[in-house]
Amino acid sequence: MRATPAVAPLAPATTAQVRGRLAALGRFCHRHRRWVVGFWVLVLALGVLIGGRVFEGTVASSSAGGSESARGSSVVAAADPAKGTVTAVVDGPSVQDAAVRTAVSSAAADLAKLPGVVSVTDAYGPAGQAMVSKDGRASLVAVRMADGSSSAQQKAVEQRLGAIQAEGAKVTVGGDLVLQQEVKDQTAKDTQFGEIVTLPLTLIVMVLVFGGFAAASLPVLGAVGSVGGALLAMFGFSRIMDIDTSVLPIATVLGLGLSIDYALLIVNRFREERGHGATVAQAVERTLATAGRTVLFSGLTVAVALSGLFVFTSPVFRAVAAAGVSVVVIAGAAALTLIPALLGFVGHRVKAPTAPVPDEGFFARTVRRVQKRAVPVVLVCTALLLAAGAPFLGSDWRSSGASVLPASSAGRQVTETVQERFPQQAAAPVTVVVEGRTAQAQAYADRVVASTPGVSGVRAVTPVSDRVSTVEVLVHGDPQGAGAKQVVDELRAERGGLTTYVTGDAASVVDFQHEIAGRGPWALGLVAVGTLLLLFLMTGSVVMPVKALLMNVLSLGASLGSLTLVFQHGYFSSLLGFSPTGGLETFIPVLVFAFAFGLSMDYEVFLLSRIKELRDEGYDCTRSVELGLQRSGRIITSAALLMVIVFAGFAAGQMLMVKEMGIALAVAVAVDATLVRCLLVPAAMTLFGEFNWWAPAPLRRLHRRIGLTEHVVLPPLGPAAPAAPAVPAPRAERDRTLVGVS
Repeated sequence: MRATPAVAPLAPATTAQVRGRLAALGRFCHRHRRWVVGFWVLVLALGVLIGGRVFEGTVASSSAGGSESARGSSVVAAADPAKGTVTAVVDGPSVQDAAVRTAVSSAAADLAKLPGVVSVTDAYGPAGQAMVSKDGRASLVAVRMADGSSSAQQKAVEQRLGAIQAEGAKVTVGGDLVLQQEVKDQTAKDTQFGEIVTLPLTLIVMVLVFGGFAAASLPVLGAVGSVGGALLAMFGFSRIMDIDTSVLPIATVLGLGLSIDYALLIVNRFREERGHGATVAQAVERTLATAGRTVLFSGLTVAVALSGLFVFTSPVFRAVAAAGVSVVVIAGAAALTLIPALLGFVGHRVKAPTAPVPDEGFFARTVRRVQKRAVPVVLVCTALLLAAGAPFLGSDWRSSGASVLPASSAGRQVTETVQERFPQQAAAPVTVVVEGRTAQAQAYADRVVASTPGVSGVRAVTPVSDRVSTVEVLVHGDPQGAGAKQVVDELRAERGGLTTYVTGDAASVVDFQHEIAGRGPWALGLVAVGTLLLLFLMTGSVVMPVKALLMNVLSLGASLGSLTLVFQHGYFSSLLGFSPTGGLETFIPVLVFAFAFGLSMDYEVFLLSRIKELRDEGYDCTRSVELGLQRSGRIITSAALLMVIVFAGFAAGQMLMVKEMGIALAVAVAVDATLVRCLLVPAAMTLFGEFNWWAPAPLRRLHRRIGLTEHVVLPPLGPAAPAAPAVPAPRAERDRTLVGVS
C-alpha cells in the first residue's frame, strides 16, 4: 500500500504558475534546495576559513585620502627604513638603579642582534635623558623595526622586551606597531562577540514573533550564511584596496541586521501563504513573487545610500562603501535563495496563521488617535527630533588614536604613559615634513614655525634621510583643538619657500573636515536624487519622496545628537564601559549618516508600499494610512527590534569606534520605527491628504510606463492545495494582506 505524502507537490494542472523571474527563482530554489543549501554551506565554510584572514590585513591611514597629511606621511614612509616602533616602559625603581641598568642594557644588546631590528634606543645610550621620565623612576626602550620585518620578528622583539627583569620593575610593551596589532585583534574579538551575543537573542525574539522554533531559526540561519559571504567579499576587497580595521565590524553588523530583516519578511509572507492553503512549493513561489520584490527594492535603497560614500577620496569611506554594498547584495541573495531552499526542507513545520492580519488593533487605534490631533503631533514630534539633534551642532571631531582601545590594552597604556610622563617622546600635535636638507629644515623652523601664532615651541628637527626632515611643533592648548587647527592652516599658508607637508593628528582632522565640507554636498546630492527617484518609481508621487527625505533627516539628527551626548560629553559612559575622548571620531558621523539613512529608507519602503497598495485598491488616504500601519506595523516593529538587538550587541564590544556606530544605529532605528513611522508619518500624511500622491502630469504618465509596483496579482490556488482554515478569508480580503511586505 502506497504511503500518501504529507504535502502535495505543486501541480501545474490545477494551479497556474506565478509569472515573473522572482517566482521562477522561488521554484528553482525549492526544486534544487539541496544544491542551494550546499552552495551556502560552502560559502560559510570558505568565509570562516579564508574570509577570517581579512582581520590580518593592514590598517589603513587615518588621514583623508589624497590630502596633504596623507601625502606627508607617504613621503616619510618612503624615506624612513623603519615601518614602526615597539616601545617598552620600564617602571618602578630609579632609572639609575644598578639592577635596572644591567637588565635594560642587556636587553638592548640582545635586541640589536635580532633580525628585522633597525635600531634600539634606551636611557643608557646616546639619547640619555630624553628616554627618562620626569620623576626619574621610569625609562623607555624603543625598538625600530625594518620596513620588511615580519610579524614573527616583531613578536620576538615584544617577547624580549617583556622579559626584562629587575627587582620592583614593571615592564609594559606597546608602541605604534603593537597598537596596530591590538586594534586588529580587538576588532576580531568584538566582531565575534557581537555575533555570539546577537544571534541567540535574535532567535529568542523570533520564537516570540512566529510562535515556533522552525520559523524562528530560518532568519538566523540566513544571517549566518550571509556573514560567510560577507567575509569572503571583504577578504577579496582587502587584496585590492586598503581596508581599515574598523570597516570589518561595521560591515558585519550591517550584514547581520539586513539578513535577519529580509529573512523575516520572507518567512512571514510564507506563513501567510500557507495560512491561505498553499502547499510548501506554492508558498515559496508566491512568497518570492511578492515579498521578494520588497527585498530587492529595499536592498536597492540601502545600496544607493551607501553609494554616496564613493564620492569621498578617503580610503576608509571607499572601503566602507565597497564592503557595505557587497554586504547588502549578499544579504539580499541569502534571503532570496537560501531562505526559500530552507523552507523547502522545514516549511511544513512552520506554523501558519489561521486568519489574515485584522483591520483593527493597536496600530490602527494609534493612527486614529494621531489623525485626530495631526497638527499637534507633527509639531511635537518635529520639536523633539530637532531638540534631540541639537547637540550635534556643537560636536567636535577628532582622531582618538590609542583611545579607541579599552583601558586594559597594553598599547594604550604605553601611549598614555608616554604622553603623561615622557612628553618629549609623545607624538607632536603638528609635524611638518620638509623636503630638503636638515639645515634648511632648521632654518624654516627658526624663521617660520617659531613665529607662527599659537605655536608654543619647536621640539625637534629630525632628519629622516638626506633629503627629508621632520619638524615637531608644539601648540598652546588642546592638541586637536581650534588653536592647533589654526596652526595647521597658518603653516600651510606660509611654507618659507620650501616643499612642506603639514601632518599630525590635528592636520588629519582638518583634512577630514575639508574633505567632508567639499565632497559631502555632492555625496548628499547623489543619495538624495537616487532616493527620490526610487520612491517616485514606487509611489508615482513627488510629494511623498520629499517628505520621506525630510523625515529621515530629522531621524538622523536625533541619532547624531545622541552620539554627541554620549561619546563627546560622556553621558552613560560608565554604563557603556568607555572613557569619553571629548569628541567624535572623524569619519563616524559620515558613516552613521550613510548607514542610518539607508536603514530608515528601508522601513519607509515597507510602510509606503503597503499604503500605496491599499490606495490602489480604492481606499481613501485616511483609511489607507490606518490599514497600512495596522498591517505592516507588527512586521516593521519586529524587524526594528531585531536590528536594535544586533546593533546593541556590537556596541557592547570594546572598540570605541564600533561602540559609536552601534549606539548611533540602534538609536536611529528605534526612533525611526517608533516616533517617525508610528506618529510623524501618519500625522503628516493626514495633513497632506490626497496631495500626498500629487505629481505633474508628465511625471504621472512616465510613472505609468516605467513605475515599479509592489503589488502582484497572484493566480487562485487550485484544489490540490491542502485544506484552508475552517473559515477561509475571501479573495478580496486575502489580496489586502501584506503583499510584498509581509
